[in-house]
Amino acid sequence: MYSLNCRGKLLPIDKAVVMGILNLTPDSFYAGSRVHGMDQFLKQAEQMLKEGAAILDIGGQSTRPGSTRISEEEEFARVIGPIEQCHRQFPDAIISIDTYYSKLASAAVHAGASIVNDISGGEMDLKMLDTVAELKVPYICSHMKGRPDSMQDAPDYKDVVVEVLDFFIAKINACRTKGISDLVLDPGFGFGKTIRHNFQLLKGLSAFRILDLPIMAGLSRKSTVYKTIGVSAEEALNGSTVLHTIALMNGAQILRVHDVKAAVEAVKLFAAYNQA
Repeated sequence: MYSLNCRGKLLPIDKAVVMGILNLTPDSFYAGSRVHGMDQFLKQAEQMLKEGAAILDIGGQSTRPGSTRISEEEEFARVIGPIEQCHRQFPDAIISIDTYYSKLASAAVHAGASIVNDISGGEMDLKMLDTVAELKVPYICSHMKGRPDSMQDAPDYKDVVVEVLDFFIAKINACRTKGISDLVLDPGFGFGKTIRHNFQLLKGLSAFRILDLPIMAGLSRKSTVYKTIGVSAEEALNGSTVLHTIALMNGAQILRVHDVKAAVEAVKLFAAYNQA
């Protein structure tokens, strides 16, 4: 059993939990996840909480393959107001800020977020680990090979599971040295990995159990799903649920998803299966 201390709110992870994705971006790869306006944002947050999301992950920058990096100031303008409003309207909700900018992470936590979700594992802003340690919030450390604009330009691994595992061993040590107490590991499906790499990583996900930390899987509606089965991102819910179930069976404790209801149902069925 794991638990995360989210600024005084204890999030137990004795069973898998679901993180709902709230994108405040005009260019996310899945159009259905884009939120337009504060009213729609708050309605979507409320719906996700009603459907059973344990965490709301709010982001202001698309990091899909080939995306263009925006400035910290522009990302700040997109997310801080909505985080404040969300925290005000749903004070018991646990909010995660999806960013690799350390100053934005700090501002978001002061606005009401209580988890920092960094796709770069501290590689894109070298002040991030110090900042998270000072904030005393959980840190989701992700593996990414390269940068979003170029990470899918022929990524290469001798053994993707071993290389990601080695990355995490080094990052855990760095985080602990800085004073970060609560850690979640995200192997970074689709971040500098081919479809084959992603399936190898999913198949080998149980190897990360040796690190004795919660594992997060972000597979929802990604190209690994929709390209494999020959559909669009908009048609990839069923395929996403299949891979979410495999991730749960291989040790994932957090599912980061666009479709909370379907993921919560998968978690419930998986729990019933384990208890049989």
